Amino acid sequence: MAFITGLTRDRQEWTPQFVMGIDDELCIGCGRCFKVCAMDVLTYEEVDEDDSAKAFMTVANSGNCVGCQACGRTCPKKCFSFAPVEA
Repeated sequence: MAFITGLTRDRQEWTPQFVMGIDDELCIGCGRCFKVCAMDVLTYEEVDEDDSAKAFMTVANSGNCVGCQACGRTCPKKCFSFAPVEA
């Protein structure tokens, strides 16, 4: 299985890991991932549950993801899943 790879600035091989999903049971809706993503991949989702609203993040524009994983690195609950793209 071959994956699409790139090079870092110092010419080392790098395989981007693209966001595949967010576990909405783990997500607390803190928004750290939303703030760090410059590619408009994520959005807030609200669900009304028994007189209280729960906010969590969802993947809105997965095609915009560049595979940097900044969202996952800032997530305190580690609720992101990532995968490379096959060539």
